[in-house]
Amino acid sequence: MSLATSALASPFYIGTSTKTGEARGIYVCELDEATGALGPVRLAAVANNPGFVAVSPDNRYVYAVSEDSPGAVGAYRRNSDGTLEFLNSRPSGGDGACHVSVSADGRHVFVANYGSGSAACLPVNSGGSLDPASEVVAFTGSGPNAQRQQKPRGHGIYSTADGRFVYVCDLGTDRVWSFELKAGKLVPTSPEAGRTPPGAGPRHLALHPNGCFAYVTNELDCTTTVFEIHSGILTPLETVASSTGGLAPGSTTSEIVCHPSGRFLYTSLRAHNAVAVYRIGGDGRLALLETFPCGVKIPRGMGVDPSGRWLVVAGQDDSRLAVLAIDPESGRLTATPHSAGAPRPICIAFPGK
Repeated sequence: MSLATSALASPFYIGTSTKTGEARGIYVCELDEATGALGPVRLAAVANNPGFVAVSPDNRYVYAVSEDSPGAVGAYRRNSDGTLEFLNSRPSGGDGACHVSVSADGRHVFVANYGSGSAACLPVNSGGSLDPASEVVAFTGSGPNAQRQQKPRGHGIYSTADGRFVYVCDLGTDRVWSFELKAGKLVPTSPEAGRTPPGAGPRHLALHPNGCFAYVTNELDCTTTVFEIHSGILTPLETVASSTGGLAPGSTTSEIVCHPSGRFLYTSLRAHNAVAVYRIGGDGRLALLETFPCGVKIPRGMGVDPSGRWLVVAGQDDSRLAVLAIDPESGRLTATPHSAGAPRPICIAFPGK
């Protein structure tokens, strides 16, 4: 039975960088949840630098940033064969749009702008297309790293499962800004941000399924900061390393993913071509279990499939996808023979089930 007709086939979308001409837009692939095998990687829609993509909660639409200046975010309708039908595009409210997410009710799309250090909220129409931004927030501040933190750098944006709060990782200021979403407006909380250690460079965030904790991967010092969440407010609990053996100068992290069970956490380490594996305790704190070679060069995006059995890792420099098996008891990873070519992959996005 082919993946296309198997009930265990789990499709996912791949955001790419089209700057070198190797990639042409957003791609789609299928993973067999029983074996971890990958189907062919197919072009789903032609798009310009769709580095990050997000699937709507009802799985009917896909949204993708355009990492250009000025930035933009595009809306697409999913077809039954996995391809995407372009609906419309709207300005992201800044330069270098680099991350996108969708609210739990599917009524708002959020985008983070790296170049301009800002974030935007765009309302979604009933047909999935986007209205102009209802709110654009510009951040202020800087950090101690003179090369990377001379100004705000919006790098990731996320909303809570109850739809009330939105968090933005600002690599430039060592802050994770927090907002309450009210009628399409991003209203700052008080205090207005959770802080990572100076020079850490918060990049991406993963929310625990219980809604009580947020995990932030810090790009510049290769650590993970744990935040406790109370009424939308982020309070730091601890910051832990991404490797027990030390990291070479220039090492950086990329993606962070929480396992659907809420028991394990994964971060990608680009210079080491590896994935850091953590166990999550009942108090939300982390124990680093291993730093596992992921089988691709410069891992960027990652995604756990809906079954929770497989971690798909995207290698930006070697244009490969690798499938790692997840031990259901320990969360540790094992290499598999399953891989596929994918041009300049940046992001892995699985629809829900």
